Amino acid sequence: MKLHELSPAAGSKTAAKRVGRGHGSGWGKTAGKGHKGQNARSGGGVKPGFEGGQTRMSMRIPKRGFNNIFRKEYAIVNVSDLEQFNSGVTVDAELLKAAGLVKNSKDGIKVLGNGELTKSLTVKADKFSDAAKEKIEKAGGKVEVM
Repeated sequence: MKLHELSPAAGSKTAAKRVGRGHGSGWGKTAGKGHKGQNARSGGGVKPGFEGGQTRMSMRIPKRGFNNIFRKEYAIVNVSDLEQFNSGVTVDAELLKAAGLVKNSKDGIKVLGNGELTKSLTVKADKFSDAAKEKIEKAGGKVEVM
């Protein structure tokens, strides 16, 4: 196969609809916009959600609850995930990212106590659950809150 022989799969590419190019094309004269009105005008049309002056759906439906804009969201790591590290290693945010356990640290990292740990590790994180703290220290490791 050569570069000039490459072509997209059949049916994956369709030609753009060329409107306003004469009545023989089927899309001439008003070019699919109908006669006059807001949508026929240059720059016309309405914004998403607009319902012709009627109160729009997003305003009509009841709002419930409270959205705390100061809420902190933590990246979660379980104690069982820490088992893959060698004994005596200091586990911090950089090491967790390098290992692929955390993609985005968000507002910090929280270690939860799901699973078991048999290796002695020094774990540095922003938050620890009580169960996680207990399991890490029981395995001979240390917990450091950053």
